[in-house]
Amino acid sequence: MDLLIKNVIMAKGLLSSIIILTLVILPTNSTWWLLGTPAAYQSTLELKPTNYKKHCKDLNYLEERQKEICGWSQNILKTIGKGAMMGIEECQNQFRTRRWNCTTFNTTTVFGGILQINSREKAYIYAISAAGVAYSVTRACSKGEITECSCDKNVRQQNTEGKWEWGGCSEDIVFGESFSKDFVDSKEKALSAEGLMNLHNNDAGRMAISNNMDLICKCHGVSGSCSVKICWRKMAEFAQIGEELTEKFEGATHVRMSMKRNKLKPKIRGQKSPTKQDLVYLEESPDYCKRNLKIGVLGTKGRQCNRTSYGMDGCKLMCCGRGYHTMVREIVRDCECKFIWCCSVKCNKCREVVEEHFCN
Repeated sequence: MDLLIKNVIMAKGLLSSIIILTLVILPTNSTWWLLGTPAAYQSTLELKPTNYKKHCKDLNYLEERQKEICGWSQNILKTIGKGAMMGIEECQNQFRTRRWNCTTFNTTTVFGGILQINSREKAYIYAISAAGVAYSVTRACSKGEITECSCDKNVRQQNTEGKWEWGGCSEDIVFGESFSKDFVDSKEKALSAEGLMNLHNNDAGRMAISNNMDLICKCHGVSGSCSVKICWRKMAEFAQIGEELTEKFEGATHVRMSMKRNKLKPKIRGQKSPTKQDLVYLEESPDYCKRNLKIGVLGTKGRQCNRTSYGMDGCKLMCCGRGYHTMVREIVRDCECKFIWCCSVKCNKCREVVEEHFCN
């Protein structure tokens, strides 16, 4: 009997060990977005020609293909990290006055459990992130920071009908999009509804850049006659890309997977199919009013709101009908500044009483 008990105890202990081991080796939700966090990005700035390849191989949150791309050259990882950071910051800028404000966490998931829900918020995260990498890589190419690419030479083959001549350094968004697709899309499976959704939104994010390329021109000639007009293509400010994707977020299409054709189609019968530039989602968004740490929702309690606004930043909508409280404080700021020759600026100190409103 004692031997039997002993064996049971040993079996339980072994089972516990197996469970613990399983929890350790199960794949996590950690992703390449970690490169956009301050600590990870700072580490990419310290890489040297002698250690960047080893550093790439040691990044367990990257897929094998991503590690391979990372090892192409020293500045690749820094450029990707900058793109990831751009995506995160622009997401938070666009949603700063909404119930969901693109919250990030100091964890391996970066965006928390919100990515477990295939909502329109997840659609935006994927789109702006893919766009961030494409944008960062394209800009690095034009600056000569990445040796695998340079300026766009193919654009000079386009006929301008004599209105201008191609010159300067046109930014090669084709390479940037291709790079982003190779790196960002590497873990997605086109055989699942979630994979199709992610791939669609990644493409939509990248297309927002190519659809907003600017034509920059400079005149040359005697006395400003502009006898010769030299032009080149340049990406718009990334904030403009963020704004366009926010508009796509507002009009995102609720879709479902068609098993016959292995493609996404509108969930509502008769609704117009989304274009390649539109965002799509599979599930409705969760309630962002109440705190739910399981999925990374902090709720709106304590969030600052605008009492006079009828938009999403207004106290009525932001506070979800719970009301708000007002705090009055005095601030001191520089005012009535004057330039003193030479060379200083002298300002007075002005006191101002401000009211701030916070959700209950």
